[in-house]
Amino acid sequence: MRVLLVEDDAIILEGLKFALTQEGYQVVTASDMAQARTQICQGEPIDFYLLDLMLPDGDGCTLCSEIRQHSNAPVLFLTACDDEVSTVRALEQGADDYIAKPFRIRELLARMKAVRRRTGGTHTPQVQEAAQSDSAVIGDVRVDLRTGRLYCAEEEILLTAMEYRLLLIFLNHRGQTLTRRQILGCIWDEAGEFVNDNTLSVYIRRLRAKLHDTPQGQLIRTVRGIGYLME
Repeated sequence: MRVLLVEDDAIILEGLKFALTQEGYQVVTASDMAQARTQICQGEPIDFYLLDLMLPDGDGCTLCSEIRQHSNAPVLFLTACDDEVSTVRALEQGADDYIAKPFRIRELLARMKAVRRRTGGTHTPQVQEAAQSDSAVIGDVRVDLRTGRLYCAEEEILLTAMEYRLLLIFLNHRGQTLTRRQILGCIWDEAGEFVNDNTLSVYIRRLRAKLHDTPQGQLIRTVRGIGYLME
């Protein structure tokens, strides 16, 4: 697996590169956004991104947003800012998870494996049920269940693995109000302890934005005091 590690601290960069290489990862590195963009545009395809939040010439959130324009590969943030604002911002830009510095290498490896399970692991029963048909259509939105691609007015919209799983949960329960606990229960099978109530709100907000949901035309409707409904 080819990993792009973007970190401006040279000691951390070399230490993580050595540790990840020892675990069998092929690691390419960058110490700022310019180098990272070069690796992304000119290098071989990247399978996993590890991004520092604060970089000398910008921030990881901007880089993550650029990555999400053409790739669904997992993104995990390395951040010294262990606060809700930084976490939510990273998730809203398309990150799959984050880990706060300082961290142990075993914790980072566990997080990476958890994210990999989300993006390439086995399907839950809900996913298997949805896959029995070739596609699902809701208004201008079409989901190709054979390829896992989403189209809005025939324009392809990139989804992260978690956003796609969340969409499948709603598709399999159309017309049924789902509580947040029920949704978390479905995601828990794939994401384990790294998905919680706070991040669920971010995932739903991101999915709604990609579905072009508006108050006048919502595909995923909030049922006040209960949960969510896809009609």
